[in-house]
Amino acid sequence: MVTDQQGLYSSGGAYSYLNLILYLIEKHVNRDLAVCCAKVFQIDFGRNSQSPFVIFQGQKDHEDEPIKKAQEFIEKNFTGKLAIDELASLSFLSRRNFERRFKKATGNTVAEYVQRVKIEAAKMSLESSQENVNEVMYSVGYSDTKAFRTLFKKITGVSPVAYRDKYSRKGPVALAA
Repeated sequence: MVTDQQGLYSSGGAYSYLNLILYLIEKHVNRDLAVCCAKVFQIDFGRNSQSPFVIFQGQKDHEDEPIKKAQEFIEKNFTGKLAIDELASLSFLSRRNFERRFKKATGNTVAEYVQRVKIEAAKMSLESSQENVNEVMYSVGYSDTKAFRTLFKKITGVSPVAYRDKYSRKGPVALAA
């Protein structure tokens, strides 16, 4: 979110300049004032990652057609068990060649890509449905609660419940009195 390199400060994202301002106040004045400013201006203080905001759309800006077809297959069939050998044979490639080309084209291993697709589907479900976290987990093809929650937090930076609380479109809108 904020970089501090040899006296040069920068921030990424449309509103992350607010985090940069809080960082500078904390660095050059003190933490108490930075926390006070965060509360007064209702800024999410201490955020150090933009992971919850990432929307995974798959890296398809490559020219490897068999890999694009495999990506599309994964995106349509992510709820089931996807075996790398099956994906490779659908692409008419050996497993080793398929894995190498997939990583080169997408920047992800096949397993990482499948995980990202599943977590993106879970995020969309948490935003738009009232299903509980376990129902969402099962709907995207996971059966191990601990593994799902750990992976979700690793990719998004927050737990599934915290993600829903923050981004759900179904919850009531709180208005100031």
